[in-house]
Amino acid sequence: MKNLNSKIFILTLAAAALLPAGCKNKAAEALNNLEKDRFLVKTEKAQTRNLEEYILLTGSVKALDEATLYPRTSGKLLRNVLKEGDPVKKDETVALVERDEPGVVYEPAPVPSTLSGVIGRVYQDVGANVTPQTPIAMVVNQAQVRVAVDVPEKYVGKVFRDQRAVIKVDAFPDHRFGGKVYRVSPVVDSRSRNTLVEVLVDNSDGRLKSGMFAEARLIVASRGAALSVPAGAVVSQDGGDYLFVPAAGSLATRVPVKTGIKTSEYTQVTGVKEGADVITFGLYGLKDGSKIKVQN
Repeated sequence: MKNLNSKIFILTLAAAALLPAGCKNKAAEALNNLEKDRFLVKTEKAQTRNLEEYILLTGSVKALDEATLYPRTSGKLLRNVLKEGDPVKKDETVALVERDEPGVVYEPAPVPSTLSGVIGRVYQDVGANVTPQTPIAMVVNQAQVRVAVDVPEKYVGKVFRDQRAVIKVDAFPDHRFGGKVYRVSPVVDSRSRNTLVEVLVDNSDGRLKSGMFAEARLIVASRGAALSVPAGAVVSQDGGDYLFVPAAGSLATRVPVKTGIKTSEYTQVTGVKEGADVITFGLYGLKDGSKIKVQN
C-alpha cells in the first residue's frame, strides 16, 4: 500500500510539472512547426514621424549669476538681516557684523549684496566669530539658469552657439525646458577629452534650482514629417543599408534604402513607401529570398 501511494504521489508531481511545461511548449509550437529553413518574423509599418537627432548628456543646474558674500571686517555676527529665499537688491545689507576691538565702539558693519537676486544660503548663525575670509551668505539670480555639461571630443564638431537644447530634471519628469547653447569652451580637457558646454534656460517661473541634476539633449538635426522605421529594422550589408520586406510567396525581399536622421528608436529612410510592412524581428541570418512566416 505504501508503495502504491508513493507511485500515485510521483505521478501527481509529474503531471503537475507537465502543466507549465505544456504552456511553455505552446509558445514555441509555432516555431517548431515551421520548416527548418523558414524564418519566423514580425513586421511593422513604415510611418511618417517628427524626428530629432540629439546628443544626450547630463549635468548640473547653476544660477546664471551667483555670489558668496564676505564681511569686510572681523568681529561677531550681530544679525542676519535677510533669510534664505528673501529677494535682495545690489548693495542692500544682508547681515551686520559687530567689530570686536576692546575699548573702541563702532557702528555695526554692513555686509552688502554684490548683485540683485534672492538669498540662496545663509552660512552663519548670530554670534559666530567671522573674518573677511568667512562666508556669510550666497546670493543667486535664478531668472535664468545655465546647465553645464561635458561634451565628448567626438561630438564637439556638432555643437555651436545658439544651438537648440531640451532640458529635463527629475523634479518635473513630465516637463521639458527649452534652452540654447550660450557658451562652448575653446579647449578640450586633456584628461577627460571633454569640452565644457553651458546651456542657457529661461527660469522666470523659478522651478529650476541651483544644484539640480539635469539631462540635456543638444539637438543636432530635426525633420518634420520624415518617413521612418524602427531603428532595428535597418540592416547594413555589403556596404549599404537595407530593409527586408515580406513579398508574395512568403519570401523576404531585400530593399536598398538611404538613411537620414537616426534616433534611439527610429531611423529616417527613403526607398520604401509609407505604410509598407518591414521586417523588424527575426533578421538574424535572413537573406534575400529567404522563406518567412509572419507572426501576428
